Amino acid sequence: MVIQIDTAIDELYKLVENRKAEIINGKIIEMAPTGFLPGRVAGQIYNSLKQYEKQYRTGYAIPDNVGFIVNLPNRTSFSPDAAYYVGKATGMKFLEGAPIFAVEVRSENDYGVAEEEKMKQKRADYFASGTRVVCDVDLLSVNTIYKYCYDAPDSPIIFRSGEIADAEPALPSWRISIDELFD
Repeated sequence: MVIQIDTAIDELYKLVENRKAEIINGKIIEMAPTGFLPGRVAGQIYNSLKQYEKQYRTGYAIPDNVGFIVNLPNRTSFSPDAAYYVGKATGMKFLEGAPIFAVEVRSENDYGVAEEEKMKQKRADYFASGTRVVCDVDLLSVNTIYKYCYDAPDSPIIFRSGEIADAEPALPSWRISIDELFD
């Protein structure tokens, strides 16, 4: 059953117990809670983005479970694990439009062929809605971050232990140490 967009957004606001969900193909798709390490890593990235926000004042660092409303044929919302947003603050409402930078930290059930295809489609949706950089944090590949850019969506830049990750061109000067991130 496909729900009208406005109705789906209203229903998303009403999810109890602060559950995380996105609207895909007109349906509310709930997401499982995350474990310790994915939550901690997402929090570390948010903290780093918050410092960037304070220093540069170009937008807002956004933590996990915040809704972004977009207008794509197959997707009406995102809820990244961490993000940076340069649009207008919306008070108690979901943010309008996509973040300029989005981070997806994989949980233990986010691996396998089907999940890879979902992640690829989600990145395509991010880029179609205006996101410039998406980082895919892979906790099973020895602490690896794959950075995907809107202009080369199939050619990730890979950051590993001992390296410094960035979000260029979305966030000039933002950097995070892979080793400190997973410390």
